[in-house]
Amino acid sequence: MGAVFRREVRAYFTSPIAYIFIAAFYLYTGNYFVNYNMAYGSTDLSYAFSSAFVIMMILLPLLTMRLMSEEKKQRTDQCLLTAPVSLGGIVAGKFFAAVCVFLCAMAIYVPYVIVLYTIAGSVEWAAIIGTMIALLLLGASFISIGIFVSSLTESQVVAAILSFAIIMFFYMLDMLAGMVSNETVSNIMVSLGFYSRYNEFTTGIFDLSSVIYFLSTIFVFNFLTVRVLEKRRWAD
Repeated sequence: MGAVFRREVRAYFTSPIAYIFIAAFYLYTGNYFVNYNMAYGSTDLSYAFSSAFVIMMILLPLLTMRLMSEEKKQRTDQCLLTAPVSLGGIVAGKFFAAVCVFLCAMAIYVPYVIVLYTIAGSVEWAAIIGTMIALLLLGASFISIGIFVSSLTESQVVAAILSFAIIMFFYMLDMLAGMVSNETVSNIMVSLGFYSRYNEFTTGIFDLSSVIYFLSTIFVFNFLTVRVLEKRRWAD
């Protein structure tokens, strides 16, 4: 896993991908921070955090689109699949490499908090830490979905579009649930939606069931990716 992780991190930072991703994330969240927190002197970072959901839906599929599809297109996947590394290790290495880049983007919230603490003298530490955890779990969930889709095709463009479509589907479940008359089905749809679960954290509510949900999502999609690689290994 370590070798795959180092290889992917090196690939990210020796190409423009990581820098463009981080810069776009900084610009987008920074706009909310300046125009809301700094302009109105508010210590409430919920807007800066909730706004991250939209940019993550767009950027994270672009970050993960090459992780598996590029290997398949360049025919280097067989070398990887026959290497003395478990399939789980391959997926985990690529997953944590993408998470590492995402953590670099998340780091922008540290100076935001420092600035607010310096100006106001206090911030809601519990809400901020809880939301940071939720943001990481949400991003990791998006990444696991992106890697899974990337393993299904050799086209990076197709991988990005399909990843975005799946993430958008989970995002829209909350809204679609309101159109369903059956209460049981509606509740199930809400429980599977990403936005409502993440938004709870931005309002200062730490829900353990949401943490378990995000961890389960990460596990399920990474497991599915392993299964795809396993099928490919036996097919070839």
